[in-house]
Amino acid sequence: MKRADALEAVYAHLEDCLVVTIMGAVAAELQSIGHRSNFFYLQHAMGLASSMGLGIALARPTRQVVVFDGDGSVLMNLGGLTTLGRYRPRNLVHVVFDNESLLSVGGFPTATSTGSDIAAIAAAAGIPRTTTARTLEEFTRAFYDALGAGELTTLVAKVEAVGPSGYVTDLALLENRFEFQRYLKEPHPSTKANPAASTTTT
Repeated sequence: MKRADALEAVYAHLEDCLVVTIMGAVAAELQSIGHRSNFFYLQHAMGLASSMGLGIALARPTRQVVVFDGDGSVLMNLGGLTTLGRYRPRNLVHVVFDNESLLSVGGFPTATSTGSDIAAIAAAAGIPRTTTARTLEEFTRAFYDALGAGELTTLVAKVEAVGPSGYVTDLALLENRFEFQRYLKEPHPSTKANPAASTTTT
């Protein structure tokens, strides 16, 4: 499974979500499919996509939040998983694209290439729903299930170590920040229509 294909398969369902991506290939590939004002590309902050997504999910409990992360980033900040497991926002789906390498910075192998299991780590950290998908069909089904579950989910997608030819796009990072901020301030129908997206703490 290629990450770009996985993103394209679920792209139509991101229209009403608050989407955060990690740096590098994920951000570039999502932009190549089509940028939206509800997409925030967390560049130059490796390891913090799940933390940013958590903050947004807690601040906007009636909105569905989706984080597109990478194995290298998650492994850099494993404490992010324990924090997710502590607060357990029901409106957050955390997708981890695991290509077993730091592709965006040279392709060095990560710990998942030698047996570390991010889904198992997430479950042990207290995240209530975890799963691993290895095919596009498995990923698409698991993603749709996660959106409908109304429960914090970490979905690990095992993908090939391939990416875009370049990571520089026409979208200015500073403008993306302000555009996303403006989007968050706009009224949205889901604020009255998603009672399942509440938060719990333990």
